[in-house]
Amino acid sequence: MVDRFVVGRGIDDARVVDAMLEVPRHRFVPDAVAARAYGDHSLPIGFGQTISQPYVVARMTQLLGVEPDHRVLEVGCGSGYQAAVLGRLARMVFTLERVAELARRSARLLRELGYANVSVKALDGTYGFSANGPYDRILVAAGAAEIPRPLLDQLAMGGRLVVPIGDEKGQRLRVVRRRREHFGQEDRDEVVFVPLIGKFGRSGGS
Repeated sequence: MVDRFVVGRGIDDARVVDAMLEVPRHRFVPDAVAARAYGDHSLPIGFGQTISQPYVVARMTQLLGVEPDHRVLEVGCGSGYQAAVLGRLARMVFTLERVAELARRSARLLRELGYANVSVKALDGTYGFSANGPYDRILVAAGAAEIPRPLLDQLAMGGRLVVPIGDEKGQRLRVVRRRREHFGQEDRDEVVFVPLIGKFGRSGGS
């Protein structure tokens, strides 16, 4: 189970650990790799995308500091696994995915598993989703060269954003806290994510 990859490795938020234990990770990966779902590694989910390793999901979630009354925006829905974990912790989660087929697949699975508080949108996530902002927390599950400005604009006062910042070979998790118009920033763990593609990401959405 995923607990052996998160307990004792600095993941000490009981709510995060419980959420990781409650979400059936094997349901969020293709059947061909389902037997490896609970290993501490990323796995391919199609369309050049991956599901992050359990430890990284737990670490990003803990850094985000989600409370039960929070509205959360996730950029990079992928399989829907991270959104499901966030859905166990937050009041409402809006998750964006640029690959329409992945968005449809994730939305269907999340509905089937009863995550009524998770809404999946097939959109370029670098624009954010201003219609339901501002957000108490924003998580970006793809590597960016810099933080898309629309996401900073949609972060609520006192809010927090976690995003991998770096090049395509590797990134560091950046934790951003908004205080009025000032954004405090701190770089943490080294990670490797697929690139954040979109108008305000890499390749201009190509």
